[in-house]
Amino acid sequence: MSQNQKALFIIFGGTGDLAYRKLYPALYKLYKNNYLNENFAVIGTARREWTDEYYQNIILDSIDSIKTSEQEAKAFAGHFRYQSHNVNDTDNYHTLKKLADQLDEEYQINGNRIFYLSMSPNLFGTIAAHLRGENLVNENGFNRLIIEKPFGTNFNDSNDLNNDILQSFDEEQIYRIDHYLGKDMIQSLLSLKFANPTFKHLWNKDFISNMQVTLAEDIGVEERGGYYDTSGALRDMIQNHVLQIVSFLFMDEPASSQSDDIAVEKVKALKNLQLITPENIDDKFIRGQYTTSEEEPSVLDYRSEPNIEADSTTETFVAGKVESLDKNWEGVPIYIRSGKRMKDKETRIDIVFKNEPSNLYEADELSENILTLHVGSNQGISLQINNKVVGHNFDIVPTSLDYKMNEQTPDDYEKLLLNALQGNKASFVYWEEVAYSWKYIDAIREAWDADSSNLLLYPVNTNGPKEAFDLLEQDGNYWVW
Repeated sequence: MSQNQKALFIIFGGTGDLAYRKLYPALYKLYKNNYLNENFAVIGTARREWTDEYYQNIILDSIDSIKTSEQEAKAFAGHFRYQSHNVNDTDNYHTLKKLADQLDEEYQINGNRIFYLSMSPNLFGTIAAHLRGENLVNENGFNRLIIEKPFGTNFNDSNDLNNDILQSFDEEQIYRIDHYLGKDMIQSLLSLKFANPTFKHLWNKDFISNMQVTLAEDIGVEERGGYYDTSGALRDMIQNHVLQIVSFLFMDEPASSQSDDIAVEKVKALKNLQLITPENIDDKFIRGQYTTSEEEPSVLDYRSEPNIEADSTTETFVAGKVESLDKNWEGVPIYIRSGKRMKDKETRIDIVFKNEPSNLYEADELSENILTLHVGSNQGISLQINNKVVGHNFDIVPTSLDYKMNEQTPDDYEKLLLNALQGNKASFVYWEEVAYSWKYIDAIREAWDADSSNLLLYPVNTNGPKEAFDLLEQDGNYWVW
């Protein structure tokens, strides 16, 4: 059966950084691998007055480092058209429809359309309404709406936004993208848990001591200062990426591999999270902001970054203890942390198993078994076990069993765009997941907003405030990394 997918992509925000760095290279890789062939086209829209020729040159530039040949790259770019577009102007949608219909006929796309909204969330409802009202939603093929985060700023805001979109698109047509769900190691969580009897029967409170999620960045806010200062690490990283990982770690086995069944279990896991209150916030969560260090005085503190308020209390680091009300996870916390200007760039998930003595060894002679998923650039899995030292005695040393993924694995957006083409929502976020994530985050935000004195400072290029380590030590645990 042919891999070739037929679709017209209409990208709102086609001149943006995300489109240039992620979307166009991802589409080219799908083209190279014959998932897209002759039956596709792309319309890029934005306010800028670009021509088709100029736009196609931008596409060629974006794929220059990955192109197989000049001829293939030009053939790919030939499928792209550009329209200057004001999202509030009804007439612009009439022009867009005319171009979309022409391309549908030219490339024999069969009416399949993917609308990609890479713009400010406050425009999502407006665009969705115009797409429906001006008949760009095609009755002859499928219609799918991909929307980027941030999906609102709190539960009420996201609920209003969702209701606006639902006036024009059904839930099954909406693809809320979280690029972390396109990462192989995140997707591997399901197979690790449910395809291996070894782990399937150990993935519970009887055998697991704690789990840890680390999303560490070694860079500052860079050009995102204006956005970041209104968001902070809690909304920018914890509400989406981190809580999505948490849902995978806590979820029960779904009834099938279908996206709806997976979503049901993820929603249950998020619904069961124990909410944070003003009374327990200081014991469960800490927040920090990076500042200068004597070792590296040239690195700016957060408040000196471009577009940041001089007295900003926005957090650039969050560490927390996430707990579940599910009886299967009683007493098993997930420790999470995410921050900017940390010592190293690292994304990892650590499952720490309980340590028990045996007839041969005392507990203090043994190291914990630790299963680690390396999610960042060096994707892979490692398992720390206890093994006898080489030689004549029976002393024990921790030994790591390692698996490294092939460097040629498809990138996040390449996989997610293919999933959208195929109508597979398993790696996208359903509304109820967003809703319960925001309810959890809103409780933390409200507790912090009631007390502005607990913002901790940490020097750049460190692993965050000391209190992030105390969070685990008070339970007799420690950060694996």
